Amino acid sequence: MKKQLLNLSLAILLCSLTALGQTPIKLTQLDSNKLPFDIKLEGKIKNAVRWTDSLGDNMVITTETGIFQNKKFRHEEDGNDAELFAYHFLISKDEAKQTWKVYDFIKDCPLDIEASFIKNTFQVTDLNKDGVAEIWLMYKTVCHGDVSPCDMKIIMYQGPQKFAMRGKNKVKISDRDYVGGEYKFDPAFSSGPKEFLEFAKKLWQKNIMQTWSK
Repeated sequence: MKKQLLNLSLAILLCSLTALGQTPIKLTQLDSNKLPFDIKLEGKIKNAVRWTDSLGDNMVITTETGIFQNKKFRHEEDGNDAELFAYHFLISKDEAKQTWKVYDFIKDCPLDIEASFIKNTFQVTDLNKDGVAEIWLMYKTVCHGDVSPCDMKIIMYQGPQKFAMRGKNKVKISDRDYVGGEYKFDPAFSSGPKEFLEFAKKLWQKNIMQTWSK
């Protein structure tokens, strides 16, 4: 009986440790209308968060422009443009210093256009428990006039190191048939911690199906 109770206690402890390992870093949500620093951003803020890890006081902001005609692009098709951005800052002595930036876009698209972060995929984690946060961004870009797949990417940063997973989302074209869904990892993911690779695969599969706006 004592042995059974000991085994049960160990099992509960292991489950608790696993759950703790999967808990995201504690984030502070920032008011997009009252950012604490005078910083230059493009687009409309989608996420604005702040946290502390072994690197220091961090802030990440993601933005989207939506669909419009941007004068900085040349328009041969009289099409529209859409851009997205992500910015990382380290805060020191009441000053925000930008350490990296993600930028992607679709330009001069005369058809259906999209460049947007996928809902509920932005995360800050410490999967390998080294005290340095991983920042996860997932988004899709497309210019099309049919039901073809979108380009889809996962970009992750840990400190200054960039990890990327690129491919297509999946579209159902009949009762039994699908197109898209393929992906490739860059060398950083392939040679990095296995926790990163597995997390990226799960995030991709969870969001692989194309959803259509109503």
